[in-house]
Amino acid sequence: MKSWPRIDGALSDYVDTNWLREPPLRRRLREETATLPRAGMQISAHQGQQIGLLARTIGARRAVEVGTFTGYSSLCIAEALPSDGKLWCCDVSPDYTKVARRYWKEAGVESRIELTIGPALATLDWLLAQGLTGQLDLAFIDANKDEYDAYYERCLKLVRKGGLVLIDNVLWGGSVADPTDVDRDTQALRALNAKLKTDQRVDIALLAVGDGMSCVLKR
Repeated sequence: MKSWPRIDGALSDYVDTNWLREPPLRRRLREETATLPRAGMQISAHQGQQIGLLARTIGARRAVEVGTFTGYSSLCIAEALPSDGKLWCCDVSPDYTKVARRYWKEAGVESRIELTIGPALATLDWLLAQGLTGQLDLAFIDANKDEYDAYYERCLKLVRKGGLVLIDNVLWGGSVADPTDVDRDTQALRALNAKLKTDQRVDIALLAVGDGMSCVLKR
């Protein structure tokens, strides 16, 4: 059986030419973020495009994001929501999210976004306490890896039947397949990946974009 080709070099250029649609505003955000410390936390343009497509596919109106950073993923989600849609963002950094706020405002989507600075688990618990169980359409998880399972369980409660939970970095640069790597984050990702395989509450697929993204559909 023919293996899937590695996408780099000329093939990467071909993919960008024929599939990637990155508006100038998003590109500026990505380029600004690339100059900042911890720039590697930013999702790829391809991943943002895919997240936006998935949000539109399910007709998402309300969503939550765990881990906002400088706002690229939240911008992709918010732009996919209707004008009266709502995105709750969870992050611990007021500095990085200042960048996000600038771009949300320029894109005209700031009214759709509610950002809470603080531990994401507390924010997710607050959303559940507000009666939003089963009321959201989409969740995107991209924050502390050792808390991924806790984020997942809360997000699964928040999304409706037929809603999506998207989980970033599930391949972790290949470390999840290296048995000698016993880093705490790596082990947390391995554990969640194994859990998803047998979780009968959901249907799953691995999207080979960025650092690997699990696409979880709530049954």
